[in-house]
Amino acid sequence: MSDSRLRRQIAVEAARLMYERVESEYFTAKRKAAARLGGNCRFHPQDLPSNREIRDEVQALARMYEGQGRLDRLLDMRLAGLRMMRLLAAFHPHLIGSVVTGHIRQGSDIDVHVFSNDVSSITDLLDQHNYRYEVERKRVLKHNEERVFTHVHVQDDYTYELTVYARELVNYPFKSSITGKTIVRASISELEELIAREHPGAESAGEDEPGGLDRFLIWSLLLPPLEEVKQDPRWHPEGDALYHSLQAFEIARDEYPYDQELITAALLHDVGKAIDPRDHVAAGLEALEGTLTEREEFLIGHHMDAVALREGTLGGKLAGRLRASEWFEDLMALRETDDRARVPGADVGTVEEALEFLRGMEGEEG
Repeated sequence: MSDSRLRRQIAVEAARLMYERVESEYFTAKRKAAARLGGNCRFHPQDLPSNREIRDEVQALARMYEGQGRLDRLLDMRLAGLRMMRLLAAFHPHLIGSVVTGHIRQGSDIDVHVFSNDVSSITDLLDQHNYRYEVERKRVLKHNEERVFTHVHVQDDYTYELTVYARELVNYPFKSSITGKTIVRASISELEELIAREHPGAESAGEDEPGGLDRFLIWSLLLPPLEEVKQDPRWHPEGDALYHSLQAFEIARDEYPYDQELITAALLHDVGKAIDPRDHVAAGLEALEGTLTEREEFLIGHHMDAVALREGTLGGKLAGRLRASEWFEDLMALRETDDRARVPGADVGTVEEALEFLRGMEGEEG
């Protein structure tokens, strides 16, 4: 297979098989192409054209047969993927596959990794937005170990394949089963940057469009899992993290009734505890990305620093920056609210009631 011309011919033939959707897997396509062209299909994978070589040939075929239409469709698929990812923002979506790499072909799906320990929380959200979908659980034998993969196939203008992984795997470096290399993927912000870079002048998927970001909906998905977070009774005698968060909301609402941002921060400051208890502040900010004002993000992001500041253990530079902030007094007010929201048996409302109150405050401001 050292003959570069034969290698190129195999790449072209494999690309044709994939472009015409005769084959969907690179491995199968290149082996079948090699056999058709008289190559020895027993050669190791590294002796055959790489996936990238075949993708480039697929792109060449697409340009030849589809011209500008392919680029228009790629942009449309990326915008559609962005809208779906904004809807699923609470589940840390990452776009993968041909839509992010740009190597789309006829009939390509929009493939997205999402992260949740409960697939019903994803399907409930899809139900709320009237999407048609099917849940598939596929058993795969890998390295002599059977694994179950959950896919949610969503039908819309395009077909989406949502692959559901455990929440703690959000930062896992997923690798290709064929090449062993880390796969290309894009978060919401990375996809927005990709669209701006590769499609200059294109109108992005606005957050006020159908399927755009609804921050109250995101919050309604992030708060309930806190009920399963049992806290150390030495510091939290009141019980689980949701009960604590609702207490903090009640205190802030009573004492700062016109400060929507402080009330919001009080309700949401611990959402990261259900995602990564080791660093709940960073996990919470990541999950809440795009749903907070700058002031809300500051308050939540530094509510644990306020403890160290009060105890005199915070680094001098950060302590100085916090004290110099226009929101320093608000941060300490949130810290006090957090400390007081630890009363066993206190009366609290529901998540729905808390969010309805905040939504009403936003309506009044509008």
